[in-house]
Amino acid sequence: MICYRDTYWLLPLTGCRTTGLPGYAIRRMAGDHEVLGLQLSLEDTIGFMHVRKGNKTLVSGDLIHELKRKVIHLTSIAIVLCYYTFGQQATLLLLTVYLIAILEIEYFRIEWGKKLPIVHNLFREKEADRLGGHVFFTMGCIIAISIFPEKIASAAILMTTFGDASAAIFGKAFGKTWIPGLTDRAVEGCAAEFIVDVAIGAIFLSNWLLIVVMAGTATVVETLANKMDDNLLIPLFSGFNGYLIFLIQPYLN
Repeated sequence: MICYRDTYWLLPLTGCRTTGLPGYAIRRMAGDHEVLGLQLSLEDTIGFMHVRKGNKTLVSGDLIHELKRKVIHLTSIAIVLCYYTFGQQATLLLLTVYLIAILEIEYFRIEWGKKLPIVHNLFREKEADRLGGHVFFTMGCIIAISIFPEKIASAAILMTTFGDASAAIFGKAFGKTWIPGLTDRAVEGCAAEFIVDVAIGAIFLSNWLLIVVMAGTATVVETLANKMDDNLLIPLFSGFNGYLIFLIQPYLN
């Protein structure tokens, strides 16, 4: 059933479950609306439907799938809390052990095709035969904590997760103004990410130039990154640019 609510359509698909990996695609026209559907595997949990009118995405059932993926980002809070509670060395040790463990798991998933209980359906299609974003994020956290001051590293880590999550969720739910030349990038999502990143920066930092530079860097990288994983790039680029401002600004006053 199609349920109308303002300009958005909700299209739940019952009786099928998703991996995020489509079995085969279905395309049909319904009046002046182009309906794109994906017939998905029965071994996952939520159906997927993508509806567009012209070049505007109205709403997609994969929003729920995206929400489930972003819940994992709450682990970034645990990393920051660990950093403030136990210090740099203990946090780096824990992250390194965790990185080794997930790399071993990724080896069996990618090389042997083993499916992980519960979480296997959270991987994106492009991650089917490559390292998942959580591996790159862990690498980014280790480097950021090793190099940058505590507050800059913490802000960069949380910008990576909560900024990215806000961009994805707001872009899918409310996106109407699409950025030309970019795939699935809405102005509304970018604006939400920037606002969230500024709020995160304000929690840790008092220098507004530093906050805006870090938030702007995180937003631009998340928006433009395509072939490289933004979970690695955002904490490094955002933290690096913020650290440069931190070092240079005293000489500019």
